[in-house]
Amino acid sequence: MRLTSLDLAIIAAYLAGVTLFGIAFRQGQHTVRDYFLGGRTAPWWALAISIVATETSTLTIIGTPALAFAGNITFLQLVLGYLLGRVVIVLVFLPHYFRGEYYTAYQLMERRFGPRVKAVAASTFLVTRALAEGVRIAAVALVVKAAFGTQQRTSVILIMALVLIYTFEGGMKAVIWTDVMQFILYFSGSIAAFFLSLHRIPGGWQTVVHAAAVTNKFRVFDFSFSLINPAKTYTFWSGVIGGGFLTMASHGTDQTIVQRLLAAKSERESKIALLASGAVIFFQFGLFLVLGVILYAWHGAPAIQPGQSYDWVFPYFIVTAMPAGLRGIVIAAIFAVAMSNASGSLNSLAASSVIDFQILSGREFSLESPAAGPASPAGANPNRFLRLSRWMTLFWGIVLIVLGTFQWGPMLEAGLTIASITFGSLLGLFLLAFLMQKATASGVLIGMFVGFAAILWIHFYTPLLWTWYVPAGATITFLTGAVASLATRSAAARQESR
Repeated sequence: MRLTSLDLAIIAAYLAGVTLFGIAFRQGQHTVRDYFLGGRTAPWWALAISIVATETSTLTIIGTPALAFAGNITFLQLVLGYLLGRVVIVLVFLPHYFRGEYYTAYQLMERRFGPRVKAVAASTFLVTRALAEGVRIAAVALVVKAAFGTQQRTSVILIMALVLIYTFEGGMKAVIWTDVMQFILYFSGSIAAFFLSLHRIPGGWQTVVHAAAVTNKFRVFDFSFSLINPAKTYTFWSGVIGGGFLTMASHGTDQTIVQRLLAAKSERESKIALLASGAVIFFQFGLFLVLGVILYAWHGAPAIQPGQSYDWVFPYFIVTAMPAGLRGIVIAAIFAVAMSNASGSLNSLAASSVIDFQILSGREFSLESPAAGPASPAGANPNRFLRLSRWMTLFWGIVLIVLGTFQWGPMLEAGLTIASITFGSLLGLFLLAFLMQKATASGVLIGMFVGFAAILWIHFYTPLLWTWYVPAGATITFLTGAVASLATRSAAARQESR
């Protein structure tokens, strides 16, 4: 079934409306602080919604129902880890971030260990975020292909061009408030899809329960312990431990989320925003997983082929089963998610590029004392840095367009796996900074290198499940960095005593 004129009109109205809405925030962009932190004027509830919209991608909307369709809802155990990780960030990470005026997470690493460590940490973020966002952008092509029959490259260019326009112009303030607008749209569309799919099944909820009972699809908890069994990827232990470490890394060290936390009016509002986002995320993943079970019943409880991707299930339902108008709203909602992710990633990639690698621009920011107020370009024209920030946004937009045209396989797990490979060493670095006073720059760099190399080896040569990558990487990085730091300190002390 092709889209009707009403569907196309709704989608076109959304794309035009959100672009113009984002562009309107250009008037408030006078400095780099405005462009990257939105002037620190956003209320906590808007930041909470922006955090949810940022970590909710097209992968989530397409891939999460597919997981439940092919298996069960044990993925929800990973979300429990997401909640635990947020609590640790509130208690351990955020107090450090608000002891100074920071634009990026990695400026804190520079103050603690020097510019070399900052450059390594920022580079890790840039590579990880670009690759992971490339997977997210590629995911939207499935929806566009199902709806319009267009090729992946065409759909990626269309979406990214519009995102680039309003992110280039409006900066972080545009990102946050378009996130709020896009969240309302995609959440409403998801609720509508949930009830419509349930309504379309003869017998309704009873039919769903009966179909799910055969394969135990409503199973939430699995207390078995396995590091290598693919059938046990989502267990209570891998969820709470792996999900907790993953969230500590993604929300505590990844500039895309940290930038929103730094944009809060105060440390207190930043903490409230992060915890509130966790409650919404838990409900949201539960909704998408149950939707996957409903779609399984709608398809007549088909035989599931192990290892096969079922990412097509939800897009197929949208295009073939939804009525005109509602179909357009839900497709626009999926576009909203893709645009929300891409805009946040573009702004954070640009922020880290401009601020963490300022030396490349020929000028440097002066990091003043925490009481001195906002950091500012030392002796530089603020307009020059604002222009540079916008052009860096454009550069990363082109990079993401290219990465979005790649074929990535089962998308939700592909995106999470890419991030998990590098997040462990990055998280280990931050834990060394926060928990070990005697950590040294040389020691933490050795720890990061060993941790990253170990996870690469584990990924390619062992059957360890990806849910354990971040805990393993963080532990190896922390222990190696701690030992190396003590060794370098001892060597330095012996050198001085001679």
